[in-house]
Amino acid sequence: MEIEIRRAEPEDGRPVGDLFIAARAQMTYLPHVHTDEETREFFARVVVVQQETWVAESERAVAGFGALTDELLEHLYVHPDHQGRGIGTLLLEHAKRRRPRGIKLWLFQQNDGARRFYERHGFRLVELTDGAGNMERVPDALYEWLPDTAAA
Repeated sequence: MEIEIRRAEPEDGRPVGDLFIAARAQMTYLPHVHTDEETREFFARVVVVQQETWVAESERAVAGFGALTDELLEHLYVHPDHQGRGIGTLLLEHAKRRRPRGIKLWLFQQNDGARRFYERHGFRLVELTDGAGNMERVPDALYEWLPDTAAA
């Protein structure tokens, strides 16, 4: 299986939205705040166009994506059919290269798999919240990765 990471193009918006919907469907603890069509439109009009979004392609299909702003990894999702194949790691390593001074990200506290994934890749827990600051109103956690400056 060959994976290509490339910058998202406008026509990737809907497939990226579909991937987000599929990945979030596994997070049964999350309330649905938007319709699927609203979600697809958001990814097509906002995420892919206004954020630095990268897709991981496998066999010409979007298998995962990551979206960056100045200091945040806003999104990193891998389609459920492609999880466990190293795609998330490839996207995360790409994001680290794009933000060599460090990255922060928010995730839901109940997402144990994501927490283990990011901790394995050098992120540390910075803050836990009750979820009042996110639209789902679900407790979340702020993580941060900083480059290893000890070797410098």
